Amino acid sequence: MLFGHVDQTVRPGRNLRRRGRGVWAAPPAGRQNHRMVITARVLNRSTLARQLLLARAPLDVADGLKQVVALQAQQPASPYVALWNRLSGFSPADLDAAVCGFRAVKATLMRVTLHMVHATDYRAFREAVEPTLRGARLGDARFTASGLTAADAGALVPELLEFADRPRTTSDMQGWLEERLGAPLEPSAWRMLRQYVPLWHAPVDAPWLFDTRQTHVAASTRPVLADPDAAAAGLQALVRRYLAGFGPASVADVAQFALVQQSRVRAAVQALAEELVSLKGPDGVVLYDIPGAPRPDEDTPAPPRLMAMWDSVLLAYADRGRVIPPAYRKHVIRRNGDVLPTLLVDGYVAGVWRPVGGGIEAGTFHPLPRHVWDGLAAKARSLARLLADRDPGAYRRYDHWWAKGLPAAETRLLPPGP
Repeated sequence: MLFGHVDQTVRPGRNLRRRGRGVWAAPPAGRQNHRMVITARVLNRSTLARQLLLARAPLDVADGLKQVVALQAQQPASPYVALWNRLSGFSPADLDAAVCGFRAVKATLMRVTLHMVHATDYRAFREAVEPTLRGARLGDARFTASGLTAADAGALVPELLEFADRPRTTSDMQGWLEERLGAPLEPSAWRMLRQYVPLWHAPVDAPWLFDTRQTHVAASTRPVLADPDAAAAGLQALVRRYLAGFGPASVADVAQFALVQQSRVRAAVQALAEELVSLKGPDGVVLYDIPGAPRPDEDTPAPPRLMAMWDSVLLAYADRGRVIPPAYRKHVIRRNGDVLPTLLVDGYVAGVWRPVGGGIEAGTFHPLPRHVWDGLAAKARSLARLLADRDPGAYRRYDHWWAKGLPAAETRLLPPGP
């Protein structure tokens, strides 16, 4: 467990005990804790603690990635910005090395979306979401219109993985598939198949190691596909890891994070009943957690953060109000699914940011006191240096959301400085 790397500045509260130097965690509890009520603020602080957002943790990239469980990664810069927020002394070169060594892997996983995870988590996570991916991709009309069936895909997968024993470009794999089938395959049908096959994205020579020139390689840890027992065991493993990184959480929260049926999550939670504690959420919903996991007091300070696009803390729950005030949700999560880079203030979304020519432009949804702006400015200087070394215009393709208008009580340019 990596709970010991949560926060070295958290002040102990009445529900915390010392686990080691500078580390505080909730005491182990038995099943009787189902009567304990946990407040919304404690839920927020629990998320921030486990996601290393109360204070940056002195972890290497691999251990940091393991602790935060998964980073949504369809935007190439986002895993770098996410880990910059969470790890002290973070260097993009360290993530480069983990990616090139396939210790950190990028693949289609939870929510049928690209995530970066620790390589040792990949197999269980992929097996956990197998039923969802199978239905969403092999059952998609864009795939079935090709005349291929799920059984056809099952026969193709081992051969395609054998061909992808080394990095292959999209055109390489399409050419192989057309030769294998004896006919062209519609690009949309190929995309459905590719997202189903257990492939990792291979790094390319670009600022963030991934770009539109997609290259894939067979996953070195092969998941078992179309096997209900493997899917059930994988989901149990995912529930444990999710609760460690995002708990306490409800069945609906886990289902939202993974995009799996709530009935499957309930079965996984029931199978893990002796390993978990249960609590009552502020709305009366039953929440599950790992014994000994940190649940800091609600008055624990939370420093301001400049979060990546699609940061996991914004998407990990059925109740997005844990981190996003309901009034701001539509401004941050757009109708097409884009999730803008956000400002966290006191642990909650308070605005959005984007890189501009002179630094970081920050717009808030409500006025902020001067000391908070000073904290954001310090973070912006550090982030601007990170982006300048790689891609100062990261996220530029999403500027149209600002052009269409975002409500801002205050907007400031936070220029890079010493």
